Amino acid sequence: MYPQVLPFLLVHAGCLAAIWSGVSWQAITICVVLYWLRMFAITGGYHRYFSHRAYSTSRAFQFILAFLAQSSAQKSVLWWAAKHRHHHLHSDTEQDVHSPLHTGLVYSHLGWIFYRQHDATDLTKVSDFAAYPELMWLHRLEVLPAVVVAVLCFLIAGWPGLVVGFLWSTVLVYHATFCINSLAHVHGRKRYVTGDDSRNNWLLALFTMGEGWHNNHHAYQSSARQGFRWWEIDATYYVLVALSWLGVVWDLKAPPALVLRNEQRLGSRVIKRTAEQLAGRFNPEYIALAIKSSVHETGMSVRDALFLLQHRADLHLPSMPTRDQLLAEAQAMFAKTPSLDDIVDRAHELLVESVCFLLAVPPPVAAVSPKP
Repeated sequence: MYPQVLPFLLVHAGCLAAIWSGVSWQAITICVVLYWLRMFAITGGYHRYFSHRAYSTSRAFQFILAFLAQSSAQKSVLWWAAKHRHHHLHSDTEQDVHSPLHTGLVYSHLGWIFYRQHDATDLTKVSDFAAYPELMWLHRLEVLPAVVVAVLCFLIAGWPGLVVGFLWSTVLVYHATFCINSLAHVHGRKRYVTGDDSRNNWLLALFTMGEGWHNNHHAYQSSARQGFRWWEIDATYYVLVALSWLGVVWDLKAPPALVLRNEQRLGSRVIKRTAEQLAGRFNPEYIALAIKSSVHETGMSVRDALFLLQHRADLHLPSMPTRDQLLAEAQAMFAKTPSLDDIVDRAHELLVESVCFLLAVPPPVAAVSPKP
């Protein structure tokens, strides 16, 4: 486990110090302001800007975003962006650092952060931002912004300002952010086929300034707007639009009309991942065993079955799903997509490959004990 698990636990435990410090309206105001300010810095900064370059801004505002985001004590801007870009490359696969599908809900929520193998920052994944000396400086002094903000809270409102204003808001921002890694891949609706389990969750969107429209985001990652429909509240996008009117940010990227209408063709990687999910609904070992068992009943040899499978003959083999059955299963599993036929064809290929392999492997020879 990474040694910083202790400070993380102490921050949570420190929230209980409000029993001793007291709670003032001034401290509560600081808590509320810091929550939303730092949440925007994470969603609009760490995520949409540094991870996905969904808009452009000046070097000065870039630094301000990074400083405010790091004041949330969620490690450095370069570490955060590098991990997030890795997540999108391998979303909900075994290589994903925080997939509830493979590592469980608790580990995907926060456990992964404290393991040493996730501590290093792959600067090659963020070479576009690692070229800035001031961001590298923040990377090396990752806790400095949090310390500065904590001291300011104390100077403004004393101990209640530090405990309630800083610690409470820090813990709230922690878990609101972490919920996107965990709950947004478990609970919600899928509008788009993305090859992973990302989902849209309106409740998470309210607490995270729009990040809960997670399936939308995975469908078109570089969009500055994640609430694609007018009724999908995306507070981060509204702030970015206001900043664009002031000239602070510009070139806000938007999803193409084909994406909004869910008519875009899927990339080969998404098709492959989705096809693997579809093929995974059928057991190739059971299918191969059923084919082998039917040799005497049908008069067909295993070699004949292999030939039919490899040459895609439209014959019904025992337990082997037809293309129509795969299509019906795909329609039940996935959202509407013009690439559904491609997914079904690829899933059929994967299933045939697995069954052919199992049919071609000879059964193990039982060991025979020598006679005495």
